[in-house]
Amino acid sequence: MTMEFTDRLTRVEPSATLAISALATELENEGADIVDLSVGEPDFPTPENVVEAGKDAMDAGHTGYTTSAGILELREAISEKLAEDGLEHGTDEIIVTPGAKQALYEIVQALIAEDDEVALLDPAWVSYEAMVKMAGGSLSRVDLSEHEFQLEPALEDLEAAVSDDTELLIVNSPSNPTGAVYSDEALEGVRDLAVEHDITVISDEIYKEITYGVEQTSLGTLEGMADRTVTVNGFSKAYSMTGWRLGYFAGPEELIDQAGKLHSHSVSSAVNFVQHAGVEALENTDEAVDEMVAAFAERRDLVVDLLEGHGVDVAVPDGAFYMMLPVAEDDQEWCEGALEDAHVATVPGSAFGTPGYARISYAASEERLQEGIERLADEGYL
Repeated sequence: MTMEFTDRLTRVEPSATLAISALATELENEGADIVDLSVGEPDFPTPENVVEAGKDAMDAGHTGYTTSAGILELREAISEKLAEDGLEHGTDEIIVTPGAKQALYEIVQALIAEDDEVALLDPAWVSYEAMVKMAGGSLSRVDLSEHEFQLEPALEDLEAAVSDDTELLIVNSPSNPTGAVYSDEALEGVRDLAVEHDITVISDEIYKEITYGVEQTSLGTLEGMADRTVTVNGFSKAYSMTGWRLGYFAGPEELIDQAGKLHSHSVSSAVNFVQHAGVEALENTDEAVDEMVAAFAERRDLVVDLLEGHGVDVAVPDGAFYMMLPVAEDDQEWCEGALEDAHVATVPGSAFGTPGYARISYAASEERLQEGIERLADEGYL
């Protein structure tokens, strides 16, 4: 029997990171000590009070289905958090999802039809492209690498890339993979173009709580953006809850109604007791988050200094826990070589739409970061 697969899947290429991941696993199985600078999750444990809240919720019997959009207590806590950031969304304008990735998928599926145009800011997180292609959409891309990954100096390029045919623009700030935090002036430029061309904007704010000396403005707070912005966030990064799979999105009620159909017929709801842990995370973990962010800031500075010591300049990130390292034009080959020769795992920039770079994650101990950079230098990769 020969199976025939749908265009929505065959049009999506396998992740460019698969070869790196498979090679790293193979080398580890052979006994190699791999310094993993590719990981996209905090290396801190979930705060203990959050873990206890999850256990208490299970003990209290919160193990059954919840309403599809999420328990009211969590949606109220999310609404209060959004209000602190200047975003006004009632509980009927919020859907709780099993991870922020599911939120993004539901939004794209709700808004994008065959041949609809979606604008991305490159380098862009790997799954945006795949999600758009699975929905049948086409891509218009803006390269920020010539501007140290900042959006403000590239606004003219964005203006040229969007039109009345653009249905959706995805903005991720702080950014994965660059760590860039876009200025208010940049976001105002986005607002002007979105209003002019009637574009819906996804504001992916999953790293919003992880910034260094700057504050990230929520795009939906700008004049003219409240009814055209869908704000996405979650618990994986700021609260070190990657495996808990908990996220959410907030937007106009008409979008929530339509996306809610996909949500209810696919994942049904996020896990009940995990949602209760999410309430605890939002309400009682500020100190733990601050400690983690302070540690990331120290690690960032360490990596920047180490690279400078080897004559390598990078765009210093103001948020998240990534930076882009300029490497050979064939970045996939560079990353594979760095893994084989130096036993250091990184992610090729081509995975994010920007060849010639490798993404480094500094969600690792200072000792391992130093070891990784020294190995790359010793093997001639810096």
